[in-house]
Amino acid sequence: MTAVLGLGTYKVRDVELAARTALASGAPWIDTAPNYAGGQAHRALAPLLNEHPGVRVATKTGFHTAEQARAAMVDGVLGITEPTAGHSLAPGFVRWQTERTLEELGRADLVLVHNPERAGEHRPQIHTALRRAFTVLEELVHQGRITGYGVATWSGLRDGAFTVPELLRLAREAAGSDEHHLAGLQQPVSLVMADPIVQVLDASPSSLYQAQDAGITTFGSAPLHGGDLPGLMTPELVDLIRSGLTPASAALLVAASCPGLTVTLLSASSSTHWQDALQATTVPLEPDQLRSVIRAVA
Repeated sequence: MTAVLGLGTYKVRDVELAARTALASGAPWIDTAPNYAGGQAHRALAPLLNEHPGVRVATKTGFHTAEQARAAMVDGVLGITEPTAGHSLAPGFVRWQTERTLEELGRADLVLVHNPERAGEHRPQIHTALRRAFTVLEELVHQGRITGYGVATWSGLRDGAFTVPELLRLAREAAGSDEHHLAGLQQPVSLVMADPIVQVLDASPSSLYQAQDAGITTFGSAPLHGGDLPGLMTPELVDLIRSGLTPASAALLVAASCPGLTVTLLSASSSTHWQDALQATTVPLEPDQLRSVIRAVA
């Protein structure tokens, strides 16, 4: 079974159009963030979320725009030097940003701590920042403001800043018990960022399987590597994946076939692209096929 296709709104030119198209195609998840679309993604999505109460939405906390930073400074939740970084996991900021998110979006199923690997140069610093952010998000869950929380990372798992067992431990510490609400994990999964695929195929410790065993929803971001991957696909590689597919659909199929992955985030605005993607990912690649593709790329 392939991962379901959800909408990823990072670098989408028209968030509202992309969301309408994705929802019309049956996408069960929309992924966004306060800093996407120049800080306007939440406002563009809010009316559609009201129209589609069944769709689930994951947003984030951490990155901020310059305008958001100025507002946070006025409210006293960012220090004078922090806005230059464009990123903060200070507990006061996490609470402030998430409350603003809820005002703009209306609701959030998951709030993901955005690239926590940026929180420090050393693992203890990063883990402390995560625990504090998780503590705030646990409180918001108990208040009924959000359903759960998680982590959206680009390089944290790959570079060893943290592991899934460590994230689970930090969530238990934040909750003060085993009854935590860590429920989402997002990382890049593609032919370029293929570590998650290699791990599950090699039966090595896999972040996806560890998350799956813990009941965590797993999201694969950047399956087309920001749109660059289709241009790198040779006809021979496409045929090896599945003859007759477009380069984009072939690359997407590889990511969506990764065992342990729940949702693959597709950034597309046209119904043609969505229908092509849905058709291409109906039947997953078998593990032996995935191995052959990964070996060919390597």
